[in-house]
Amino acid sequence: MADTRGALAQDGRRAERLELRVPTTPTQLPAVRAMAGDLAIRMDYDLDSVEDLRLAVDEACATLAAIALGDAPLTVVFGTTRAGLHIDAWVPTAPGTEVPRDGFGWAVLATLADNVDGRPATQRDVPAGDGTDSAVAVISMDKYLPGHRPEQLVGSAGSDLSVAP
Repeated sequence: MADTRGALAQDGRRAERLELRVPTTPTQLPAVRAMAGDLAIRMDYDLDSVEDLRLAVDEACATLAAIALGDAPLTVVFGTTRAGLHIDAWVPTAPGTEVPRDGFGWAVLATLADNVDGRPATQRDVPAGDGTDSAVAVISMDKYLPGHRPEQLVGSAGSDLSVAP
């Protein structure tokens, strides 16, 4: 489901959001990877970045599928911004379930995404959640367009502020 009612991005373009909900079965997770790649290509990422994003999304989905409660679906929300692509992926879990952050998969994910976080939350806290206090595990990540890292945007509106890399 596409949500084009989002607020205007900082550059005046309308921010867009795409929600994808799929079963957490191995046969359905490639659809999420394909969607990530398609969005990245349409946003003019270079081919290496497109593949990095596909692999990062694939790893996030596999990580979440392993801790999902029963046959609960995986929800992935892709948001376009001026800086690039923001992705929130989440699954319903048992209360207190943590996102595993100590294995090889997490190391791969942290390497491929520009910014990544995994945490427990509630349906009230996640995009496309049902607003309840039901437990979920969420992985959020950003993949920035070249030259659009947030620290590179500081001061771009004409101010004299700058941040050293």
